[in-house]
Amino acid sequence: MEKTEKVERYYAEEHRFRDAIAQLRELVLKTSLEETYKWMFPTYTLKGKNVLSICKFKKHFGIWFFNGVFLKDKKQVLENAQEGKTQAMRHWKFYSIEDIDKKAILGYMNEAIENQKNGRVLVSLKKKATKKPVPKLLKDALAENTNAAKAFKKLSLYNQNEYAEYIAGAKQEKTKLSRLEKILPMISDGKGLNDMYR
Repeated sequence: MEKTEKVERYYAEEHRFRDAIAQLRELVLKTSLEETYKWMFPTYTLKGKNVLSICKFKKHFGIWFFNGVFLKDKKQVLENAQEGKTQAMRHWKFYSIEDIDKKAILGYMNEAIENQKNGRVLVSLKKKATKKPVPKLLKDALAENTNAAKAFKKLSLYNQNEYAEYIAGAKQEKTKLSRLEKILPMISDGKGLNDMYR
């Protein structure tokens, strides 16, 4: 299905906030943003960069501003989209069509567009991976099996950490031993714990 079809279907779908999100769409279509469809929501972009999305849920509807952290938020309406997870995205929630202040919303949209044009985007800082301690049981098994030990050293830090957590996460000794028995051949083959699912 084409993205334009998905957008049209999203807005046409029977929903308690259908008329309300149609109003938000009318506002955003007055701007220079391009309409597309991403992550199951109509998303509006500038030169391929995400600026905002219009969303609807059971109890509210709203606008996600992808770099909303830079908005002045004069009305104090923006919330972090997912506290502790998202750094830049801000969410403006509405609970009824009467909550829509067209002038204010258009102001926020235009400010978001200007911020995007001026390169005001939050660059996500990736956390540096840290090596997890290798449990004694796994360390001892690797010391006895030179092939597995060499293969383990060649694994990415991510894969090494997965194996360490897999053994450390078992509560009972017999579970740790059965897990160890399962993973030693995988390690020797240079495979990650969850490679089959990737």
